[in-house]
Amino acid sequence: MIGIDLIKISRMGRFMERFGDKALYKFLSKDEVSLVKNYKTASGFWAAKEACSKALGVGIGSECSFHDIVIYKTKNGAPKLKLSQKLLNNFNILDSSLSITHDGEYAIAVVAIESAASDKIQ
Repeated sequence: MIGIDLIKISRMGRFMERFGDKALYKFLSKDEVSLVKNYKTASGFWAAKEACSKALGVGIGSECSFHDIVIYKTKNGAPKLKLSQKLLNNFNILDSSLSITHDGEYAIAVVAIESAASDKIQ
């Protein structure tokens, strides 16, 4: 299962200007907020969580909230996903991959999820 999301970076900039750190806590944990360097980084994290929910086929909502998806970085700085036990169980998730990129005015994220049930998807 694959999900992709694109966000205009200036949209996140306006969101953060308007609500400050409260904006970040709407979709990020305390540990994730500590990784945010600026509104460009925050945009990439937003796109990553949206892409993950799309890969699951449900979007952000009751089945998958922003806080069910946690982004962390490896020692080399690569972004990774840690999914809640609820998501792991409900979607039979075996593994996930995340890529985030920024180009010009946009942040883009792609998430691939391997599920035990993925061989049944047609």
